[in-house]
Amino acid sequence: MELLGVMLAILGAAMAAGWAGAGSAIGVGIAGESGAGVMTEDPGKFGLVLLLQALPGTQGIYGLLIAFFAILKVGLLGGEPIAVTAYQGLGIFFACLPIAIGGYFSAIAQGKTSAASIQMIAKRPEETGKAVILPAMVETYAVLSLLMSIILLNGIKL
Repeated sequence: MELLGVMLAILGAAMAAGWAGAGSAIGVGIAGESGAGVMTEDPGKFGLVLLLQALPGTQGIYGLLIAFFAILKVGLLGGEPIAVTAYQGLGIFFACLPIAIGGYFSAIAQGKTSAASIQMIAKRPEETGKAVILPAMVETYAVLSLLMSIILLNGIKL
């Protein structure tokens, strides 16, 4: 087992989980601020607010999933460590970047969209369906980032 290769794989896993998770924390926080304001006026909207606030949290889950895939690939989780060259480790590192970067930025954008949707349901509760679809559109790009990371990780032969 080449230490540099494993270290690069671990760095990629850490970035996938860390950056996507940080974006989710920011996005959920943005939506939560908006939701708290709405619920001071109408506590009955808690369920809708919670749904919209939770949406930006999915990117953190996607980043964690890719981090697990990366460390599983090199045998660091419940398996025998695999010999990983520096080039293979670099490949794993780069394969983790789509969800790290895409997850970070899409979670923040989704948090802002969720906050706007929360404001929409405060004034027009009958538009709940539309309010959920708007931030869900941002989710598309997080899913594309997740898929690209999965495809890239699967393409690396160890």
